[in-house]
Amino acid sequence: MRHSRSVGPSDLVSGAPWKPRPDGRGYSLPGLKVVRAPATWLALALLVMGRLVADWPLPDNHIYLLAYWCLAAGLALRAADVRAPLALSARLLVGLAFLFAVLWKAVLSPDYLDGRFFRVTLMMDDRFAGAVMLMTGLSAEQLQQNRNFLQALPEGAELLHPPLFVEPPAFRWLAGAATYGMLALEAAIAVLYLLPRRLRLEPARHVFLLTFCLVTYAFALAGCCWYWGWPSASRNSGCLDLFTSSASS
Repeated sequence: MRHSRSVGPSDLVSGAPWKPRPDGRGYSLPGLKVVRAPATWLALALLVMGRLVADWPLPDNHIYLLAYWCLAAGLALRAADVRAPLALSARLLVGLAFLFAVLWKAVLSPDYLDGRFFRVTLMMDDRFAGAVMLMTGLSAEQLQQNRNFLQALPEGAELLHPPLFVEPPAFRWLAGAATYGMLALEAAIAVLYLLPRRLRLEPARHVFLLTFCLVTYAFALAGCCWYWGWPSASRNSGCLDLFTSSASS
């Protein structure tokens, strides 16, 4: 009888050889018991919580979610039917994370809905610098000038000759689209994941969540690649000079 297997996370847990299962349904790996042990995931939850304490109050948001997920996996693996509680925990984790994100942005943070958050973040965050210059026509010099303008000064201090703040219409449009587009997308994800499972919303959930990942992370990644990669290569060919001159005109 031929046995087939796919390499999974358990390959990383144990170097022991694969062995045919007694029921003839493929292969098993002794290390798989470690992955499916509740103690493994509860221990991981404790380790992640330790990082949260060590980095308090500035740990990244996803570290909190990682701690919740490890705890949920450890508790679910104690149940007779692992799939049901694990699926419920995953759906609630995503749904509640986005629900609280919408609550924070739309209700508790007045500087989000009026556009200030993205107007400042797109200017100050290096991860978005390349995308901002590419999409709005701002040059690197203008971007740095705007950052100097936004730098906080000691209380009561004023610059004798403050720098100008350059904010073209394309930048205001980008900040507005990011503000309300992200809020609408996060609200849709929260609703889709918190609605009852019997409504068969899995395809829509996947589409909206993947869209969020694509928009959020690809935008920042593309900006980093453009900012650190393309301009350095373009300086030799004169393309960057052409771009900056056209953006300034």
